[in-house]
Amino acid sequence: MAEKPSGSRAGLLWFLQAVSGMLLVILLGTHMVANHFVVEGGLRTYADVVAYLTNPIILVWEVVFLIIVTFHAMLGVRSVLLDLGPGPGLRRALNLALTVLGILMVTYGIWLTLQIRGQG
Repeated sequence: MAEKPSGSRAGLLWFLQAVSGMLLVILLGTHMVANHFVVEGGLRTYADVVAYLTNPIILVWEVVFLIIVTFHAMLGVRSVLLDLGPGPGLRRALNLALTVLGILMVTYGIWLTLQIRGQG
């Protein structure tokens, strides 16, 4: 018989998915306003982005946005894949693969953001 995921863990992950979704509404809204609605022409130039990221508060805000969006996406992909009913071994492999992929994506995104910031 297939191993059932623990109810408390599933509930916690659902809660984290919901919280990260609410945070994304705030973070994405702020990002859209700051990068598209208050900028002349609706889009920052590369030089504008470099200057924008030199502000430490903006840098932290954008990195937090990156982390939350990646976390939310990985939980969403995990949920879809687990709906396919994989066995316990494959479920563990999916969890590991999505965790590693998420960490790599966030690491690359932070590295790239710091590289762009370093241009300023």
